[in-house]
Amino acid sequence: MWREYFTVSSTDQAIRLLAEKEGRARIVAGATDLMLELERGVRPSVDTLIDISRVADLDRIHLDEDDFIHLGPLVTHNAAAASELIRARAYPLARASWEVGAPQIRNRATVAGNLITASPANDTITPLMALGASVTLLSTRGERTVPLAEFYTGVRKTVMGDDEFLVDISFPAMTTSQRGTFIKMALRRAQAISIVNAAVILDVRAGAVTSAAITLGAVAPTIIHAREAESHLAGKELTDEVMLEAARLAMEASRPIDDIRASAAYRREMVRVSVLRGLRALRDGTEREGMPENPVLLAGKAESETQKAEWKLPEPIETTVNGKKMVFKHGHEKNLLRLLRDEGMLIGTKEGCAEGECGACTVFLDGKAVMSCLVPAPRAHGAQIVTVEGLADYAPLHLPPFSEKMGGEKEGGRLHPVQEAFVENGSVQCGYCTPGFLMSSAMLLEERPHPTRSEIEEALTGNLCRCTGYYKIVQAIESASKAR
Repeated sequence: MWREYFTVSSTDQAIRLLAEKEGRARIVAGATDLMLELERGVRPSVDTLIDISRVADLDRIHLDEDDFIHLGPLVTHNAAAASELIRARAYPLARASWEVGAPQIRNRATVAGNLITASPANDTITPLMALGASVTLLSTRGERTVPLAEFYTGVRKTVMGDDEFLVDISFPAMTTSQRGTFIKMALRRAQAISIVNAAVILDVRAGAVTSAAITLGAVAPTIIHAREAESHLAGKELTDEVMLEAARLAMEASRPIDDIRASAAYRREMVRVSVLRGLRALRDGTEREGMPENPVLLAGKAESETQKAEWKLPEPIETTVNGKKMVFKHGHEKNLLRLLRDEGMLIGTKEGCAEGECGACTVFLDGKAVMSCLVPAPRAHGAQIVTVEGLADYAPLHLPPFSEKMGGEKEGGRLHPVQEAFVENGSVQCGYCTPGFLMSSAMLLEERPHPTRSEIEEALTGNLCRCTGYYKIVQAIESASKAR
């Protein structure tokens, strides 16, 4: 999929390489979108990847002295969804970040990557547009800051040059008089692209709206403001009549198309419904309903041994898999899933969809559950990886010892508590998806030893069972939790 791959340790290295490759290179952070584009031949001119995932401090979220929030290019959707600062001062972004994909996707996918992909259905662009965000672009030619409203020129098109690196996302933090929310309409609860999404931010003082921002996604070539709806709300109280008219005006601002997910007519009506729901929630103070206070991240405490490791082809990939050092001299052009299966002969990890939809390929990468089909193989260099073959021996310090009942020595080797519980509860059916479910379940129990039913369901949103056996799987996780 690529001819050259560089893991860099500084932004200077990254921009020098971008300039040198003259349009043939792309920056890699999470790569969840880019991997699919390369697989599908969408970017035939790209043959070089520049991996910035080991550059220090690019994952920071901070508030500056001017009350602006800044997100680095390595801030993941999980980090944004869990950030106390984002949840308190930019709630629509936290909500949108949590609505992206599933935990394994959110552990890799970055907010910056979501912006750069430039799909009008991408979730985080909509709230950032409502928040008045800007992006800072860096190249060997210098640095420039572009308002997000001027960043997009069409579907998957931006003003960003081939030699530019998005190094910062910034926006004013919401004030004490501002409240906002994000509404997403999709065909299922998780792992779904928006049919329609909307962000609503109101500044309410003395019971009246002083200013409003209403942005709409998936209803035009780019994210748009519903300007007439915003103007209609200014100076008014949020009565039912005012909100109904604002929702209607937002609908009139939309220009959707028919596609496989929905008709244009349905999308227009869903714009009206979404904006009305958002306005009502803000008026009634219920905008945080349905958003967990402590989202499941499927992230533990393990970290890479060599966070700043530099690497480039054709050097061998040196990594640690299931506690053992491994060196791969081949497979550099593959994804992590194929590297583990083809070169490492670790065939427990399965390929179900090869596009991050099913979770059968879930592994732990530096202490986080990820979809290995969406991770470039070179990212394994210097990393700590756990696959289902090593799950029984994966025991962070705060996990209790394996007991004879749950994960003790058995014929054929030890079992992890969740593996034992899957057997005892009859949770294994055809078995193809089982490795992915086991990995997600084990990471959940590391993160939360006694999860609620809702947290279990949240943790499994990235794993599909085509035999439809979710009840037994959930039952097994509850059993393993209680046994511990």
